[in-house]
Amino acid sequence: MKSPVVKRSIVVAGHKTSVSLEEAFWNGMKEIASARSLTLSELVGEIDGGRQQGNLSSAIRLFVLDYFRSRAMPVAGNGSTRLQPESSHL
Repeated sequence: MKSPVVKRSIVVAGHKTSVSLEEAFWNGMKEIASARSLTLSELVGEIDGGRQQGNLSSAIRLFVLDYFRSRAMPVAGNGSTRLQPESSHL
């Protein structure tokens, strides 16, 4: 299933910028921001402040991927994964 790229304007550290992400990444960002009681702008500001290189869209994609990847942990013996409780990552 193809997720179209959506371009949105967002204020980061007091400056308006545009970010192009697939809808799945916007949804992931909303979920993460909600879990951390942050606005999307606040979360993007954290990501922007912590990135070493590359563009903001790439940094956001890597952040979302890492967030959900870190929540998945192997279930002993069968190679499948399960999600860790949300409270362990706040």
